[in-house]
Amino acid sequence: MTDVPKPLFDTVGLTEPGKRWLAELPRRVAALANIWQLRLGAPFEEEASAAWVARRTRRSGERLVLKVGFPHMEAEQEIDGLLYWDADPTVTVIEYDHDANAMLLEDCQQGTTLRQLPETEQDVVIARLLRRLWRVPTPPHNFRTLRTMIEYWIDEAQAQRAQWLDVGLAEQGIETYRELLRTNVPEVLLATDLHAGNVLRAEREPWLVIDPKPFVGDACYDATQHLLNCRERLAKQPMQLISTIADLLQVDGERVRAWTFARLATQSGEREADRAIARVLVA
Repeated sequence: MTDVPKPLFDTVGLTEPGKRWLAELPRRVAALANIWQLRLGAPFEEEASAAWVARRTRRSGERLVLKVGFPHMEAEQEIDGLLYWDADPTVTVIEYDHDANAMLLEDCQQGTTLRQLPETEQDVVIARLLRRLWRVPTPPHNFRTLRTMIEYWIDEAQAQRAQWLDVGLAEQGIETYRELLRTNVPEVLLATDLHAGNVLRAEREPWLVIDPKPFVGDACYDATQHLLNCRERLAKQPMQLISTIADLLQVDGERVRAWTFARLATQSGEREADRAIARVLVA
């Protein structure tokens, strides 16, 4: 029997597609273990919200990590992104299976995420990693545009209009998204989900990126996920923190502010504290 960590069950186990995926998971993990000659072990609990991840040992003695992802829109091209970045500065992909949405990855130091550093130190590491990730993919390529994800989010937000607690703020957030998408700016391949929990200490480099969700678009957007994972600092001094991160990234702070505002304003279930941050940012 394949154990399912509680964070993973809580994220995907309450929907019908998620239940079907979890029911199929033991067979899938066993098949991959057989094909890739792996000895099985317990899954990781930390950060395990949309994938089943566990350390594995090959019969050769090589230690690796098996990741089987729950298929969802944002992470659809994670394997393609990791192959494109080719371990610079991401974890190395040893084996992969697109159909199973599974990868065998380089083993980093278990449980040692960037969250263990003070947030001001996280800022510097995140900025350095993002600037290394930002590259212009040579056409033809199959990466989706940031517009694809933002329009998907706009549709989701509008479908939940009855749950909006501040209609004016949410509408302004959607319009800000649309204004940002109308602007012609240089586009690079983005991670879109880079925060301290998705950065692991490693041996061949001090820190490596895991779990990217690649889209091609405005580099300023990529600051938002780290900012939203620093809620306390963002609430206390939102403009100062945004300016600091924008300077480290060498990007337009005004666009970082606008992207961050739009994200906060259009998330229907967020806390009043987050709407308060959004009101400061729009003011």
